[in-house]
Amino acid sequence: MVRHVILWTLKDEYSGDQISKIKEGIKQGLEGLYGQIPGLKEIQVNTDPLSSSNCDVMLDSLFEDEDSLKAYSTHPAHVEVANGLVRPYTATRTCMDYEV
Repeated sequence: MVRHVILWTLKDEYSGDQISKIKEGIKQGLEGLYGQIPGLKEIQVNTDPLSSSNCDVMLDSLFEDEDSLKAYSTHPAHVEVANGLVRPYTATRTCMDYEV
């Protein structure tokens, strides 16, 4: 199994209600991929970090293997969510993939 974790910060230009809507869109979009992508075993998006955090959104997902993770990255459903709901609003992205 492979765990895929991403941390994003949102662009500084957003505030208040905009941030809430963006975070909800990211959460619904990514969690909505469950059941659509072969090898994706778990997916959870956290949009409510503690004030001690230095990121805004976290993706925590689990894949059968590294090949499943690679296929996810180019799967049309994932690409649509990434290009439409994530990338336009995020300033930074940090990723860690590891075997479990």
